[in-house]
Amino acid sequence: MPRLPLAAAFGLAFATLPFAAPATEIVVQPVEVTEMKALFGKIESRFTVPARSRIGGTLVRLDVAEGSPVTAGQVIGRVADEKLELQLAAAEARLRAAQSQLDNARTELTRNEELLARGATTAQRMDQIRTTLSVAQNTVAEGEAARQVIVQQMEEGALTAPAAGRVISVPIRPGEVVMPGEAVATIAGGSMFLRLELPERHGQGLEEGAAVSIGEDGATRTGRIEKIYPLIEDGRVTVDVAVEGLDDGFVGKRVLVRVPIGARAALAVPQQAIRRSAGLDLVTLRSGDGVQEVTVVPGPLVDTPAGPQREILSGLRAGDAVVLP
Repeated sequence: MPRLPLAAAFGLAFATLPFAAPATEIVVQPVEVTEMKALFGKIESRFTVPARSRIGGTLVRLDVAEGSPVTAGQVIGRVADEKLELQLAAAEARLRAAQSQLDNARTELTRNEELLARGATTAQRMDQIRTTLSVAQNTVAEGEAARQVIVQQMEEGALTAPAAGRVISVPIRPGEVVMPGEAVATIAGGSMFLRLELPERHGQGLEEGAAVSIGEDGATRTGRIEKIYPLIEDGRVTVDVAVEGLDDGFVGKRVLVRVPIGARAALAVPQQAIRRSAGLDLVTLRSGDGVQEVTVVPGPLVDTPAGPQREILSGLRAGDAVVLP
């Protein structure tokens, strides 16, 4: 078999190599980047309400502790006063005496009605007996009302939760003396939200309804700024952030939050446009008919209309043509 000339062999070999695809170029232009401020927010409840004792006495039972969930109207303990039991016994004794007087007045009235029919008594005597009966009836009604007042006071010894939520504080323990109106437990009610305090220099860039990133990277969720307080205290602006499904296990827990405080212009390129060599970050630029590599200082990833890109802090200018591999 005859051999091909050397030049022809090389030509055939080069002819069989695939042609390199042309490189993609992008022109760097400033993009608007939202400036984020990282800080810690505190989980708060919509309101805190105390469960108060309505009577004075001794706390004989307490069914909740710190962290216990409760519902509105749930009985969480009881306050007892021994004097109320004695007062109830005295009221019932007076009621029985009044009832006896009433029964006697009714009997006397029936007897004198029969005597009046036979002419053995006078109408004046009948009027006196009717008056005695009316007084006895009123005395019984008064005794029943007095007894009901004491029974109501004893029922008010039951401690009820004024709202649904979670118990966050129980300053009183069973066996202690409780005064009327004293708080036995504090309940955090309503949904949970985040309360932030930002330096006042960032207050002008805050907007209600702006999205807020909450949590560490990889486990983030999104909230919304729902209220910006106009009063600045100690150089800080107070902001409330609504978050769905916020854990209520710890009221007062600190959570990492990133808040949008404004916007700025930045230069950004796709991550694949950056090549690292000898400890330097390099970007290839189109220069006339050729290319050149320039050293850049990359920054964090930023969101752009083309998707997440790497911000370039220095090394590029607006209008540079970046060659992508």
